[in-house]
Amino acid sequence: MIEKKFGIIGKLLSHSLSPTLHNFWFKKNKILANYSLIEIELNEIKKIIEKIKNKELHGINVTTPYKQAVIPFLDLIINEAKETLSVNTISLNDEGKVVGSNTDVYGLEHGFINKLSGKNLKQNNVLILGAGGVTPSVIYALTKKGIKKIFISNRTLKKTENVKKIFPFIEIVEWEKIEIEAKNMDIIINATSLGLKGGNEFKQEFKNIKQSLVYYDVVYNPEETMTIKKFKKRNIQTFNGLEMFIYQGQKSFSLWNNINPELNEELKQAIISKLK
Repeated sequence: MIEKKFGIIGKLLSHSLSPTLHNFWFKKNKILANYSLIEIELNEIKKIIEKIKNKELHGINVTTPYKQAVIPFLDLIINEAKETLSVNTISLNDEGKVVGSNTDVYGLEHGFINKLSGKNLKQNNVLILGAGGVTPSVIYALTKKGIKKIFISNRTLKKTENVKKIFPFIEIVEWEKIEIEAKNMDIIINATSLGLKGGNEFKQEFKNIKQSLVYYDVVYNPEETMTIKKFKKRNIQTFNGLEMFIYQGQKSFSLWNNINPELNEELKQAIISKLK
């Protein structure tokens, strides 16, 4: 029996716990397969897609900075990938076509947004920090809940303008003004890599904010970013990206293997142990 090969493509992947997640599920479901980190350069995407066509790879996840860059190499994109122009899961369908999907939207809904059901979300002002690969998924997940007041800010203005082409209704906030605008926000979402293990932190202190603010960080490694720690000291409600990571992984696993893997405490502890 041949061992199936899966992985995640991107750059600077040392923080990723996707192998821990998927290899845990392979073992639990008695599937002969292995999931690994695949660091590549932009010019290597075509070669990776060819490996999927040739069944040398049986499925991949895509992370920063290639969630948009992979699209021209795919035969088709489906579900939320069409709406967001962001792909994080690639597979080969029964017709031999390489298909791009988006499971980030599902991950964000189940890992964060659905937990805010007690709030009057439609009236909330939401500020998204960052305009990278996951940002379109964040915006789309918010709009599915009827949220219309969405603001976006990024260190590079051109990237925010590119996101606005997909979602014309969002409002752009200059990066230098996010401290000022933060006071009007009900939810702030960090969709940047700031706070990531071994990386840079936010320079902003977010001193003037509502006490009712909810802060969400897509970063899950470390379990608590410096910004989360600071907000917690001020009794601000915070969430990290761990559950989003697990839920998006669950949907990817299901697409590849036609099995919906179990989410349990053993799995969560296996991941958390890697964060220490």
